[in-house]
Amino acid sequence: MYINKEFTIQSDRRVTFEDVTDRAVKILEEAGVKDGLMVVFSQHTTCSVLVQEQSDDVNYYGEQLILQDMVNGLEEMFPTCSSEGQYLHPGPVHIEIAGRERDEEAFWSLNTDAHLRSVLLGRSVTIPIKDGKAILGEFGRIYFADFDQVRARSRMVRVHIAGE
Repeated sequence: MYINKEFTIQSDRRVTFEDVTDRAVKILEEAGVKDGLMVVFSQHTTCSVLVQEQSDDVNYYGEQLILQDMVNGLEEMFPTCSSEGQYLHPGPVHIEIAGRERDEEAFWSLNTDAHLRSVLLGRSVTIPIKDGKAILGEFGRIYFADFDQVRARSRMVRVHIAGE
C-alpha cells in the first residue's frame, strides 16, 4: 500500500518551525498501515524537515528553546543574508530571470542562508512504522522548518507512507 497526502502551513518573515507530528500521525492512522515507512518531505528549497525533542520552554516569540539554539548555531555557520554581495548567490542573471519569469522582487532572492541551512539539515525524514505507530522515540517530534526570512508564505508538507 502506498499513501500520498499533503497539507499546508503558513510561515512568517523569520525562521519558522511548525510541529507537524500530529498531522502526520493522523494521516498514518487514516491509512491503516501497520508496518512500513513514513516519509515527511518539503519540496521547498529553503525548508527542512527534522525530528527533534520537544522543548517545554519557549522564547518571547513562542519558539522552543532547543529549536532556537539550533537557529543560533546555524546563524554562525550561515549568517542571515542582509544585502546583495554577502554571498555569491544570487547573481545578476538569477535576479533578472526571477523578476522576468516569476515576477519576483529582487530582495526575495536574499535568502541564500536559508538554502544553505536547508541543504545542511535535509528536506525529509523517514520514520519506521511498527504495529501502526510511528517510531519517534520517547520525546521525538516532527518539525517543518522554514529558514526563508524575506517573506511569509504558504508551504506544502508532503507525507508519503509505504507499507502493509
